[in-house]
Amino acid sequence: MKKRTFSWANVYLVFIFVLLYVPIFYLIFYSFNAGGNMSTFTGFTWEHYQNLFSDSRLISIVVQTFILAFLSALLATMIGTFGAMAIYYTKKRGSRNALLGLNNILMVSPDVIIGASFLILFTLLGGYLKSFQLGFVSVLLSHIAFSIPIVVLMVLPKLKEMNDSMIDAARDLGANNFQVLANIILPFLTPGIIAGYFMAFTYSLDDFAVTFFVTGNGFTTLSVEIYSRARQGISLEINALSTLVFIFSLLLVGGYYFISRDTSKKARKRKREFEEVAVLK
Repeated sequence: MKKRTFSWANVYLVFIFVLLYVPIFYLIFYSFNAGGNMSTFTGFTWEHYQNLFSDSRLISIVVQTFILAFLSALLATMIGTFGAMAIYYTKKRGSRNALLGLNNILMVSPDVIIGASFLILFTLLGGYLKSFQLGFVSVLLSHIAFSIPIVVLMVLPKLKEMNDSMIDAARDLGANNFQVLANIILPFLTPGIIAGYFMAFTYSLDDFAVTFFVTGNGFTTLSVEIYSRARQGISLEINALSTLVFIFSLLLVGGYYFISRDTSKKARKRKREFEEVAVLK
């Protein structure tokens, strides 16, 4: 029997998980506190959850935030997927590296800089178009913009994994460009596309810095609203809301795991089929 040895790597891993999750569970624990603070637990209650669901304004903001995240992630995934394909199929290596570098710059740029840049852009745009005001559209456009590089980085590795002989085999069988795209490329990229969508959805859902700059009086998101309420004092209603969002995040991760596992199996099966055809050719 192999003797188990002590590993500092495991200790470090446990420490990191404790550091990350203890504050979350602390927040969840006090969401059930009958008292009005987070210093002393006086008893169990569902009162803060009841107050949360009776707060129509906060519920409306939650719905707005999820609609925004869904739309921005969907549009960013569509644009980012074809953007990744455009970068990958650029013939000149220098041009391809330049496009990839421009994409990566947006990933490492501070959110404050991005938010301020969008604010200046939308302010100038509002000067030319009087009907344009900061609100849902400005936040949606900014979320799409900073989500596209994320999708590109999720899809590009799948493009590099793809065997080009699959495309050659499909063309030999008489497939046109649309059929190659719909039946070969996109199905193979599906795991990366799904990963990009979920990443874009998550980034949009919890973004604060960029949204804070470009939101208007008639529209706000959950992160901005929580920040505004936290400045007024501790509210265990926010704890209750954060608990529900955390549970939703767990469900989202679980759903992503099962969806990506299923799509990966289908992609591998399709790849084997076309590789067999390519060998026969």
